[in-house]
Amino acid sequence: MRKGWSVALVAGALLVSGMMAGTASATEADDKAWVLQCIKDNAGEGQTPKVVESYCTCMVDLMPESTNQSVTQWEKTHKKEDEKCSAQAGWKGR
Repeated sequence: MRKGWSVALVAGALLVSGMMAGTASATEADDKAWVLQCIKDNAGEGQTPKVVESYCTCMVDLMPESTNQSVTQWEKTHKKEDEKCSAQAGWKGR
């Protein structure tokens, strides 16, 4: 009986672990999509691609998972975060 219980515990742990990995993977894919959209939105801002990518990644990292706004929308109401990410990325002219 104990062996069956141990197998059930291990199987349950693996199932939960797999579900968490799937959630993390979905979150990563979602974050990448937000970063790519932000890069596209900021392509004409006169910054190097590295600066824009760094800025966008920083902003996505700071945004709550529950937001439905794009980075472009969110940055307009979150000046402190915008300024922090601009400085961190080396954005010139802001």
